[in-house]
Amino acid sequence: MKLLRVIAEGLPLFKEKLDISFYAQQRVAEEQKNILHQLFSNVYMNTTIGFIGINASGKTSVLKVILFALNLINNEPINHIETRDILGEAERVKFNIYFFSEKTNELCRLETVIISQKVKSEGISYRIDSEFLWTKSVEEVTTRKAMLDFDKREPIMIRSHHEEFLPDDVSIIIAKNKKAKENGRIVNLLRYTNENVLPILDGIPAQVITFLDPTIESLQFDDNDSKTLIHLKFKGKDEIILNNSVELNNYLSSGTIKGMIIFTLAQEVLKSGGYIVVDEIENHFNKEIVTTLMRFFMNSKLNKNGGTLIFSTHYPELLDEYDRNDSIFITRNCNGITVENLSKILKRNDIKKSDAYQSGFLEGTTPTYEAYMQLKKSITSVLM
Repeated sequence: MKLLRVIAEGLPLFKEKLDISFYAQQRVAEEQKNILHQLFSNVYMNTTIGFIGINASGKTSVLKVILFALNLINNEPINHIETRDILGEAERVKFNIYFFSEKTNELCRLETVIISQKVKSEGISYRIDSEFLWTKSVEEVTTRKAMLDFDKREPIMIRSHHEEFLPDDVSIIIAKNKKAKENGRIVNLLRYTNENVLPILDGIPAQVITFLDPTIESLQFDDNDSKTLIHLKFKGKDEIILNNSVELNNYLSSGTIKGMIIFTLAQEVLKSGGYIVVDEIENHFNKEIVTTLMRFFMNSKLNKNGGTLIFSTHYPELLDEYDRNDSIFITRNCNGITVENLSKILKRNDIKKSDAYQSGFLEGTTPTYEAYMQLKKSITSVLM
């Protein structure tokens, strides 16, 4: 399934309702079709989506909401979703999640209202209070503007609290997904933002290892008597045998370890057409490694199944890798997080995006002058 739009209302950290669209909203020129994924007719998906903002602007929180929505429509119980903390202690949160079902060739809208409850032994838990599901065939879509309009339709499914076998934190979408045999590959890499420990991965491609560190001759994992041994060999050196992956940090750079994780899992996502979500993608990487990853997902010949890379960054230079503005979102935090699509601010694609960002033309994307002067005054008082 392909996520088209997420609208979330009532989230504690957000100033207003969050509304993010993942499909191409600007006109798609013929020469741009090779960087997008066609869903049907003239509807295309952006396969590399970036969120940029200054420190504490809410980038990580936005990624958590997206991961929550993806897991919700992928049958995951709310209380098992890693990013459920984004709900906080909100009394009532309403999600409207729009997605395209590739198995049934339908557009879907799932409205889910979630409430929190305090449980003595577990802290806060969540349950679904009400839920509705609407669908329509893509053959009924006449214009992209009306594609996600379900207002005059009756829901095909309404949640009833009398369902005997449906847990109160699992969406009714599970019934549709099981019937269509549909679920997606979702890779959450938020935990690796600042901490890199290589998991036991099946077959890290040799090309990935060489790309990241050409001094490595081989890296292999060997299961022996329920214990995994790691064989690491550098060119011209004796083989090193390690007992656990934490020890690899003594021999490999953080960038190499993070790269092995991301590129190996990205290969799976490109194959399956799933989602990979990375926070602060530039951490431990140089620009060339990041842009290489982005280009893989932007290559429609390589990315035939529409795998999607969603990431956050502080680096405006990465924005210049995009030919389109509707793949980029600006996050700001002023008494609450807000998110704005760049296409609504910059109407032209040919303006250099990093210049617009760094110049302060996009309000709220650079530290304020007042904050700078206060910092300068503070440091001066210490040094003088």
